[in-house]
Amino acid sequence: MKIGVNRVRTLISFSCLLVLTIVAGRAQDQSSTATAAKSPSSELVGQLSQQLSVTPAQAAGGAGTLFGLAKSRLSAADFGKIAAVVPGMNGLLKAAPSSNSPAGGASELSGLSGSLPGGAGGLASAAQSFQKLGLSPDMVGKFVPILTQFVQSKGGAGVASLLSGALK
Repeated sequence: MKIGVNRVRTLISFSCLLVLTIVAGRAQDQSSTATAAKSPSSELVGQLSQQLSVTPAQAAGGAGTLFGLAKSRLSAADFGKIAAVVPGMNGLLKAAPSSNSPAGGASELSGLSGSLPGGAGGLASAAQSFQKLGLSPDMVGKFVPILTQFVQSKGGAGVASLLSGALK
């Protein structure tokens, strides 16, 4: 059976197009997965935005600030358990404002140690980050239970206990 040259070209073109489509689809899937791993959790950011009437950027930055504090207070293994149940943890951590230049100064925050859970130290620096996000320092205490509840819904009471313990 003889196949014409035009028919062979058509088959080759079709085969190449099929291979390119498959490769492009796989690349898109991998890109979407990588983006999802780096971008903040839209579910968590949505909950914070809705329940606390804050912008998505403030929600992501506040969550990132508190997760960063937890990360600094927990072992790598324990924080890994929390990170495993929060989609886009890296994106949340990156959304937190840097803590090297306080917005209001330490004197402005010194009276907060009694009003914030855990007192001075980590939560006072969290309050500084919240101010940089345009949030009042008392919002720190409003974020904590929402983050803890989210982690509990995704990873159970044990993982939530790790987070709440680190944020006390």
